[in-house]
Amino acid sequence: MSRVTRFAPSPTGPLHLGHAYSALVAAERAAGGTFLLRIEDIDRARARPEWEARIYDDLAWLGLSWPHPVMRQSERMAAYDAALDRLWATGLLYPCHCNRRDILAAAAAPQEGGAPVTGPDGVVYPGTCRPETPPAGPRPEGAALRLDMARAVAQTGALGFTETGAGPGGETGRIAVAPAQLVAGIGDAVLARRDMGTSYHLAVVVDDAAQGVTEVVRGRDLFEATPLHVLLQHLLGLPTPAYHHHRLIRDAAGKRLAKRDDARAIARYREDGLSPAELRALVGL
Repeated sequence: MSRVTRFAPSPTGPLHLGHAYSALVAAERAAGGTFLLRIEDIDRARARPEWEARIYDDLAWLGLSWPHPVMRQSERMAAYDAALDRLWATGLLYPCHCNRRDILAAAAAPQEGGAPVTGPDGVVYPGTCRPETPPAGPRPEGAALRLDMARAVAQTGALGFTETGAGPGGETGRIAVAPAQLVAGIGDAVLARRDMGTSYHLAVVVDDAAQGVTEVVRGRDLFEATPLHVLLQHLLGLPTPAYHHHRLIRDAAGKRLAKRDDARAIARYREDGLSPAELRALVGL
């Protein structure tokens, strides 16, 4: 079976050196197979057409090509709704009305003891809105929905994934996903945000399966979210691809690049006359 990889940026700012590295690695990993581009634009408040246009322009300048049409998450809400309906019907979702301040306050309460546990989405949710029994009736529209992690892991057997790159601690090969890790280290993750109707975690799992992605190439900062994605694949009856987590491109102070680092935007290097080959060398390729 030929390898299928993807690069899935959000059109909320300029692509920087870290994006260039990830896209180039994904394309190289797909040699002889298929390299896909997906636009992750579920954050409609921040996504902009001009940033999406620049994504295409920057990637083409790097010498990359991909099949058309490009999948855009804003056009995939029916697929995310179907996944949420399936999880709701099996009693694994519940509405949550907490905001970030509520979560921080509850997690830091003296009776909890010790510092709050953090996971891929920040402080692990303390379960304030979690019901004792699954909610009855139809799935509420426009509500934030969380996965009842304890109930979810009770429905699964042994989980794991193949790491072809390396995690932050050098983890590679076959990685087991422990139920205790999911409950204590990730907790009741949000699968539908009230302002989006879905979430990154749900959308990326549904879309990777829909596109037949066989190897997910992404930065090591997303390694700790992978157990949640593997769990969702199991719950939704979707295949688990291999994962290739790569090193991060950092600034001189060792900080991971973000979209606010406009000085390291691909467009800036292009304007300064750097060639695609020189940019590749800049990121160590």
